[in-house]
Amino acid sequence: MLRKELSEEYLATLKAHLTELKFRKGILLSAELGNRNEGTNYMLRKAHGKKQNWLDRLLGKGPLSYTFRLDPRDEAGGRILSEMRNRGISRVARALTQSADHVLSFFKILRTELAFYVACMNLQGQLVAKGMPIAFPAPRSAGERSHEFNGLYDVCLALTVDRGVVGNTVNADGKSLVIITGANQGGKSSFLRSIGLAQVMMQCGMFVGAETFKSELCPALFTHYKREEDATMKSGKFDEELARMSEIVDHIAPNSMVLFNESFAATNEREGSEIAKQIVCALLEKRLKIFYVTHLYDFARGLFDRKIQDAIFLRAERQADGTRTCRLLEGEPLQTSYGEDLYRRIFEEVGDATTAATPSGMRQS
Repeated sequence: MLRKELSEEYLATLKAHLTELKFRKGILLSAELGNRNEGTNYMLRKAHGKKQNWLDRLLGKGPLSYTFRLDPRDEAGGRILSEMRNRGISRVARALTQSADHVLSFFKILRTELAFYVACMNLQGQLVAKGMPIAFPAPRSAGERSHEFNGLYDVCLALTVDRGVVGNTVNADGKSLVIITGANQGGKSSFLRSIGLAQVMMQCGMFVGAETFKSELCPALFTHYKREEDATMKSGKFDEELARMSEIVDHIAPNSMVLFNESFAATNEREGSEIAKQIVCALLEKRLKIFYVTHLYDFARGLFDRKIQDAIFLRAERQADGTRTCRLLEGEPLQTSYGEDLYRRIFEEVGDATTAATPSGMRQS
């Protein structure tokens, strides 16, 4: 594009025009007489005189035209001539400004686009240095309900931790709803972020953090994550969740993607489950694609028992000793999120530290 739009011939033409616009030989203007003999329609003209050498200019006859000379001390006359000159070259000046802005804007846009690709290269270098896989995705047309990946991981998490990040493998082809449940701190939120990041990166033309990845394009991507309590106390947490959901509904379009992370958990189990179920069913009727991380058992179990054909249920893996692998596997929702594992781990560590800090022979309360 640079060679085509800014070729050597084009630059040479620009240089010639700019040299001519310095008006070293004066300015040739035309004008008309308007009301009260005021000058109108000032126009800059191009002189077509023959090129003469210095001897011809010295000995040759002067131009066949009426001329006058302005007295050097005539300030008013000088100001009037300056105004006439400015009116005559105003169109050329505007055209020159637009041309300069056009060329400069081209380079500004080029710099911005190159910065994006340089950032992609830097990101690739960081991920490869950490031993994380990357892959160029295979996009599919919107509405195909295609979503399959192998080793998908959260790119942001991979950049901020020293150890390797666990990837997930899921085949959700033909599915419009993905419900994610399971143990606390089992990698559910990280998985949801990896879904959103991969979708955005793919639609930017980038690689994704995975071994393989394919997905349909979506016209818009929305997120509905839980937030902290409103410090101003203008509204409750549940009201704020509903207000954000209402705003999302005002902008959604068919085949869009919505990511829910523990939404509508600010109220009790029964009400939160009922509201979540009604919203999800309504969005499915409008042909949206939904990923939902939830601890609402009634909500997840109710959808599972309905045996929805285009739904898949994932559960964070927990081993028998309570260890979280951060992998998500297909499985029905469980009534527990194994919060006691975290409780036991935290308070056992505190108890061990208290015992170690207590001198022998002293009784602990």
